[in-house]
Amino acid sequence: MNLRSNFPAQVVVVLVCALLLLAYPLTVFAPGEIRAAVAAGAALSTVNVMLGYMAIRYSFDRSHTTFLKAVLGGMGLRLFFMLGAFIALIAGFGMHPVALTVSLLGFYTVFMVLEIVYIQRRMTVRNRNE
Repeated sequence: MNLRSNFPAQVVVVLVCALLLLAYPLTVFAPGEIRAAVAAGAALSTVNVMLGYMAIRYSFDRSHTTFLKAVLGGMGLRLFFMLGAFIALIAGFGMHPVALTVSLLGFYTVFMVLEIVYIQRRMTVRNRNE
C-alpha cells in the first residue's frame, strides 16, 4: 500500500513535517506554555481526524444514508468533543489560548483537506470498480 492510499501514514507525515518545521522556532523562541499549547492543539486535531477516518472506514461501503449519518453525525459529535476539550484545556489546564487556537485550527485545516482528498480517492476507486 502506498502513501497516497494510506490515510494514517499521511497524518503521520504531516505531524513529522510540522515537528521538523516548528521544532527550532518553538524551542528557541517560545516559552514552555506555548509549546504545550501547540502540542495539545496538534494532539486534539490528530484525535479528531483519526475518529473521522474510522467513521469513513466504517460507513464507506454501506448505504448512502449510513455514510451520511456516520460521517456528518460523527462530525457534529467530533466538533462538540473538540469544543469541550478546547474549553477544558484553556479553563481547566490554563493553556495559552492563542497558541492552542492557532495550532488547533492549523492542524484541523490540513487534516480536513487530507480527509476530503481521501474520500474523493476512495470514491474514484469505487466508481472505477463498479
